[in-house]
Amino acid sequence: MEREDQLYPPVKALLETQGYTVKGEVGAADVVACRGDEPPVIVELKLKFSLSLFHQAIARLSVTDHVYIAVPRPAGRQARRMLKDNLAMCRRLGLGLITVLSDGRAEVHCDPGPYAPRKSKKKQARLLREFQSLRGDPNAGGATRHGLVTAYRQDALACAAHLAGAGACKGAEVAKATGVARATQLMGKNHYGWFERVEKGVYQLTDAGRDGLVHWAGSWEEDTAAS
Repeated sequence: MEREDQLYPPVKALLETQGYTVKGEVGAADVVACRGDEPPVIVELKLKFSLSLFHQAIARLSVTDHVYIAVPRPAGRQARRMLKDNLAMCRRLGLGLITVLSDGRAEVHCDPGPYAPRKSKKKQARLLREFQSLRGDPNAGGATRHGLVTAYRQDALACAAHLAGAGACKGAEVAKATGVARATQLMGKNHYGWFERVEKGVYQLTDAGRDGLVHWAGSWEEDTAAS
């Protein structure tokens, strides 16, 4: 769809099937629908999701609680994520969401109304575990996800540093020396390619591991003095 007015017929048809009388461009609103003595429904039309669209819709909440935004159904690789994220935004703001498909059908994804998202104790626990496990503050807030120092990477670096100095060791010895309880499991999984098993339960450092120690120098023992 190339013009906003192409969204109007499908949206109008959708509302009319629900018994509304629908008119376009009433006052500042793109679409207004009325049914009996009920409060009016307002729909704001745009060709894509944008901050200005949400600003517009929020402004209409001063007129009625029944405000929708309507956009063409997103397409492309990021379409599902885009729809999911903006649906969550609509719910959080108390807005409804309508998308118009390429065949001219309009679909309601959520209706306006109060929304109280449920907190995930599992996600909160995971976040706090990562917070507590990180040594120091190795990442600048706002940095890109690629190349961030995680607690897992810090544990791997601690194991690698021990092997660099002591040579091949049993996993239990590495765990005791570094305080990394999961040392044997971590080296066995060898997520970064830093470790090589020389015999059952015994690991040595690879060339990739030595390179990793150089590349990530200083990012894993920042708070050892404080602890």
